[in-house]
Amino acid sequence: MYNSIIDCVYKHAKSTPDKLCVIDESHETTYKVYWDMILRIHQVLLQYDVTYRDCIVVEAEQTVIYLALELAIQLCGAIFVPLEKNCAVKRIDDIVIVTNAVMAITKHSSDYGCTNITYNQLSAHIQSAKNYIEPEYFPQLLDTSEILFSTGTTGKPKGIELTHENNIALAENVKFGVQMKPDNVELIPVPLNHSHGLRRYYGNMYNGSTVIILNGVLNINYFFTCLKKYHVTAIDLVPASLGIIFRFSKDKLAEYKNQLEYIQLGSAPLLESDKIKLCELLPYTRLYNFYGSTESGCTCILDFNKYRGLKNCIGKATYNSSFIFVNENHKPFNATEENPGFLACQGKMNMKGYWRDSNETQKILHDGYIYSNDLAYCDENGFIFMLGRKDDVINVGGNKVAPDEIESVTKKYPGVLECACIGITDRIKGQVPKLFIVVENQDDFDVQKLGAFLQAQFESYKVPKNIVLIEKIPRTFNGKIIRKDLHFM
Repeated sequence: MYNSIIDCVYKHAKSTPDKLCVIDESHETTYKVYWDMILRIHQVLLQYDVTYRDCIVVEAEQTVIYLALELAIQLCGAIFVPLEKNCAVKRIDDIVIVTNAVMAITKHSSDYGCTNITYNQLSAHIQSAKNYIEPEYFPQLLDTSEILFSTGTTGKPKGIELTHENNIALAENVKFGVQMKPDNVELIPVPLNHSHGLRRYYGNMYNGSTVIILNGVLNINYFFTCLKKYHVTAIDLVPASLGIIFRFSKDKLAEYKNQLEYIQLGSAPLLESDKIKLCELLPYTRLYNFYGSTESGCTCILDFNKYRGLKNCIGKATYNSSFIFVNENHKPFNATEENPGFLACQGKMNMKGYWRDSNETQKILHDGYIYSNDLAYCDENGFIFMLGRKDDVINVGGNKVAPDEIESVTKKYPGVLECACIGITDRIKGQVPKLFIVVENQDDFDVQKLGAFLQAQFESYKVPKNIVLIEKIPRTFNGKIIRKDLHFM
């Protein structure tokens, strides 16, 4: 139906020109106005001789101009390389070198060894652009659209190379996964350099929806103002943002229980307590948790408001996805709860590869599948259950223990604010669980009573051998536990 996200926006601009497209704190653009902005930026880039497969490094902003810039870059046949907001100069330097970028578009100017334009300069260029015309060329499915550099919890960052076909497949996974309606209005307050936020934006552009982008949820009054003003029907969140909303607004989300059709979450596991509270506040809202990676995104989805009580379940495959379970040699087999396998995914959303790194690509991508380190199995109803990453799953004398299972029970204990579980070496059992907890009041907290509570909840091999009080659980920006850091505590 479409060859690129640009193609989607172009066709919606022709068919529904006056429909609201993208909104930020300063701009409200219709599809016609948004397309006009893309064409203006496209003309500016052509004046700088940007051409096919040139890499353009862009420091992210939560603005309409930033998103229009992405599509304008791709309209030139060039490659969009987004980096985080307020990105360090050294990181920009490093990515410019790795991609051999011809241009860096940033908040502040610096010497990056290539043409540098600031956002203020770009805005001035946009205003003065004249005689811009409809392009003769639109990107094709197999053209490279973007390179997303991971900031993972282990190893050096990798450049995930994605095509326009990948982005269309990702958009379809989102659109059909959440059952998006034609009049959808979605609030996206998550970073737009990250695959999570970008792909929800893609899904809405594919659908012809309205997107409202916010710079996070800390301005909680503005968050709820937007819900009311634009009659928002959907929200995209990471778990950390949901925690902030609960902290600063208590139960206010319940006022929108008849308005919100769905909320989609991803990027990190959702706290069980937050999941329960969300279901209570929004009993009629579809509450989705997406599973996926930057390399193979939005591949599995679960409405946890509809399917409650499915412990460790990540749902079913999305529109373009299919799964197999393999052993350590990538040989498929029938995985079970007692004998889980590594999850491998096939589909058009799978990345083209790691940028100019065929060796790393071949480690996880071959035969059309992305091979993960996630241990999982499928039940008779087609639901996929995941124990966790191979390095995270604790092998206690041959018994597989999911850290998330121990954490979800521990969080129910009075006084526990946060927790994280890892496996540590044991001479007899190979590994045993070790639990780290953050509590309300360390002076009054009785660790032995928590240990007795856990003994009553679990089989003996699942009970943590050590429970350690710490001040803070190490996490990524979106709330994912950095387990490797816990091994040094």
